[in-house]
Parts: sequence; C-alpha cells; structure tokens
Amino acid sequence: MYGLMTFAVLISALTAWLVANVFANQFAAFLANNRWGIWLIILLPIFLTFGISFNATRSPGMSLFLLILTAIIYGITFAFIAGAYTGADISTAFLSSAGIFLTMALIGTFSHRDFSRIGSYASAALIGLIIAMLVNLFLHSPAVDYVLSVIAVIIFTILTAWDAQRMKSIYTGYGDQLSVNGLAVLGALQLYLDFINLFISLLDIFSSSDER
Repeated sequence: MYGLMTFAVLISALTAWLVANVFANQFAAFLANNRWGIWLIILLPIFLTFGISFNATRSPGMSLFLLILTAIIYGITFAFIAGAYTGADISTAFLSSAGIFLTMALIGTFSHRDFSRIGSYASAALIGLIIAMLVNLFLHSPAVDYVLSVIAVIIFTILTAWDAQRMKSIYTGYGDQLSVNGLAVLGALQLYLDFINLFISLLDIFSSSDER
C-alpha cells in the first residue's frame, strides 16, 4: 500500500516536471484552444477516485491503472500551479508534508488508540472546509484562504492517521476475504490524497507567509 502510494507521488512529480519543462508550450496551447480542457483536468480525478473506490477489490488491475492516471492528471495540475510559487516554498512544503505524513502514518499504524471518532469529526469538518473554500472563490480573501489552509493541514493530518489505522483494520479483519492487491490500491489512493492535500495546504501557507 505504501509502495503504491509512493509510486503515485513519484508519477505526479515526474509528470509535473515534464509538463513544466518539456511540454509546457504544447499544454498551454491545448488549454488556450480547448477551454473544456481545464474542466477535464479538474473534474476527471473526482470520477477516477470514485471509480477506484468502488472497484478496487473487484478489479485491482484496472484500479491500479486508474490510480496511475489520477496521479498523472494531478501532476499536470501541479505543473501549472507551481509557477505561482518559489522553488524554496515548494521544497519546504514537500519536506514538511512528507514529515507530517510519515509521522501520522506510523502513529495510525502502531498506536493502540482508536482514531475512529476523531477521524469521523475530521471527515465532517472536511465537508465544511470544501464549502468554505468554494465561498472564498468569490470573496477572494487572502486572510480567509490562509486560515482555511491551516485548518486543512489539521484535518488531513488527522485523516492520515485515521486512514492508516482504518486500512490496517480492514486488512486484519477482511484480508482473507477480499483482494489484498485491491485493498492496497484503495489504501494507496486514500493516503495519496491525504499527502497531496497536505502538500497543497502547506504550500499555500508558506507562500502566504512570504507575501506577508
């Protein structure tokens, strides 16, 4: 599971580098001539995520392909948003998110404390966070954006530990009844989403600090 998650992160990083340094002109021209392309990049990962979640244990091979495709699309997105940040901010955000992720994954895996309740609260808070972010798209408030990024870091820090513990519990309880490879892909997807959301939120925080 962690191997697949790391593989997905590396695919996103490689895709972002290729798009930014090798195929930048081609992608820019494509998006300029096809306005629907940006919506495809935004919405397709959502449908892919649902596809993986519903089919992981039924079709592990197809789900792995969808995970790789999801990582590629997020990599394309990262290539375009990276231009708004400095290399120092990107490096600091990546190392910070990696440290937080590793720490919380270890806690979730080896801790005997049950994170189900706090994980449920974090999931509910995530819905409110998404709504607040959508509202702030119209308000354009940097201060609100900064606060929401801090809240997002807290939420995804908790979710990382919860997802790690939850996948361990699922494997322990149902590993002999479900496809182990499918569970690995499903867990990798959840942890991948936790990591990239941590990264994006920290990137926004560090860049906001630079502006101040």
